[in-house]
Amino acid sequence: MDVWINGDFVPDGDARVSVFDAGIQHGIGLFETMAVRNDAVFRVDRHIERLINSAQTLHLTDRLHSEPLAEAVRHAVKHNGLSDARIRLTVTGGDLNALRSTGTGPQDPTIIIVVQPPTPYPDTFFTEGVAAILAPGRLNPWQVTTGHKTIDYWPRISALQTAASLGAGEALWLTPEARVASGSVSNLFLVSDGVLITPPARGGQARGEVIPPVRPGVTREAVLEVAARLGIQSRETMPTIEDVCAADECFLTNSSWHILPMTGLGLTVQTSEDSDDEPELRHHPIGSGTVGTTTADLRAALLELIQRETAGAMSP
Repeated sequence: MDVWINGDFVPDGDARVSVFDAGIQHGIGLFETMAVRNDAVFRVDRHIERLINSAQTLHLTDRLHSEPLAEAVRHAVKHNGLSDARIRLTVTGGDLNALRSTGTGPQDPTIIIVVQPPTPYPDTFFTEGVAAILAPGRLNPWQVTTGHKTIDYWPRISALQTAASLGAGEALWLTPEARVASGSVSNLFLVSDGVLITPPARGGQARGEVIPPVRPGVTREAVLEVAARLGIQSRETMPTIEDVCAADECFLTNSSWHILPMTGLGLTVQTSEDSDDEPELRHHPIGSGTVGTTTADLRAALLELIQRETAGAMSP
């Protein structure tokens, strides 16, 4: 496998960036994860549009252009010869040492494209669903990077590691008001009385409102599209933990899982009045505790959409 770095392909064992890179020095950078099916990248333009929007909003760089970047992604897929793959596109603030040596700015970003085989998941993930826990801490809606896909992923990865150690597949993050915003690596959906509910994402707030700490996921957007085609009513609102527990169905979305059923929630309960006693983690089933029909229908419709769009994008 070869990695695309700043316009050149490098064998993965030799892929390097400067120790002075802003991503290494200060965690300054953005990334996108994309799915390849049938030799084509699903909605590459939407992913790159989101990345460029974040790069400009956060003053990372204004030197990114959508079509050349999309072409580089397609070229990396073709070069590595994978018809089904997972792509990681990373853009950092560039080599800070080079900036100091010239004494001028702005600095060129570092751009990295990694094409790998898709991550394998057990079939039971999708036939039986996974449980989630609540992540420690809260998302900060007042942070400048809120709702953007930055490379500062340590808290999210740590929460995922905790979830995995408890047999769960995801960790859900709360807002300061104890509303459920998202998973560590996913957007959240509930089904309640036939209505599809998802937290509002950055960009969907009214003027003057606090920016939601939720990323506008490309898969999330596609799910809302297929829901409308299936005649499923949808609503954007921040649910409470009680809303999640009372939902008929829940599922999580990202570019790797597409739609992952969430059939249970682990909640920490203090079972003793003695504050020194360890709290107990109790499993609360979502709905019947099995994969719901709406979730299954939406997953099938989304996979069909991905197949149709990527098959139609194949080169003759």
